[in-house]
Amino acid sequence: MPEGKIIKALSGFYYVLDGKQIIQCRGRGVFRHNKVNPLVGDYIVYQAENHTDGYLLEVKERTNELVRPPIANVDQAILVFSAVEPEFSTTLLDRFLVAIEDNEIEPIICISKMDLISEQQRETLNQYMEDYRKIGYEVVATSSITSAGLEVLLPYLEGKTSVFAGQSGVGKSSLLNAINPELDIETNQISSHLGRGKHTTRHVELLPIGSGLVADTPGFSSLEFLDIELERLAYCFPEIYKYGEQCKFRGCLHDKEPKCAVKQAVESGDIPNYRYKHYQQIFEEIKDRKPRY
Repeated sequence: MPEGKIIKALSGFYYVLDGKQIIQCRGRGVFRHNKVNPLVGDYIVYQAENHTDGYLLEVKERTNELVRPPIANVDQAILVFSAVEPEFSTTLLDRFLVAIEDNEIEPIICISKMDLISEQQRETLNQYMEDYRKIGYEVVATSSITSAGLEVLLPYLEGKTSVFAGQSGVGKSSLLNAINPELDIETNQISSHLGRGKHTTRHVELLPIGSGLVADTPGFSSLEFLDIELERLAYCFPEIYKYGEQCKFRGCLHDKEPKCAVKQAVESGDIPNYRYKHYQQIFEEIKDRKPRY
């Protein structure tokens, strides 16, 4: 049986990439019965009489899966955050990073709209970028208007399945259009009243960029941590996990425990204070969440 990869799901149809051809398929009723929900990014087995009349037969095992955006088998996440319009937020960036780290997906931080900032804003941003680079994250500063940084970003996309994620209005679609104008993805301006963008991308779709595939995903501005356990949270903050290995007590959660190496590293400036503050905020969210049955 032929195999392929779902690159788009829309109105009950799945568009499967097999080599250079795209086959339009429907899901079998057995998927619904077994509560299997095919996702963009899934590797599947299908049968088809022609290019518009195929059926999915099997969904292969996934290496990972995201809920928002709904996509599977992602190699890396390009987390797009604008320098301004909307304002750069380490709080939101760290929430995205935790969600991506928990799914064991490689994150790359992309700061967009660098052409719009003042010198003072640039100094502040440069400090944030340096902080994240010290932690070990790849950080790329870009502009879809001037094309600055695109030559740095493009090699990361080659040969991989990447998801562009970030809140609405940060310029994900504009960046992709700047990288490949043939994509011609719809974009909208920021709402001056709301201070955020409109949701121009309404479904998840994998688009060809060089030898890679990129998902331009619907923007969103909040993340819930429904599945992360308290003990795992530190793994999602690489620098906290690193210093946590030096804590006196095994299983230290870096909250109220004495002789905590993480809190000492925050006091000495080795861990940025805002990163630890965000760790505490998410820690409390997880601790206070209601159990699911």
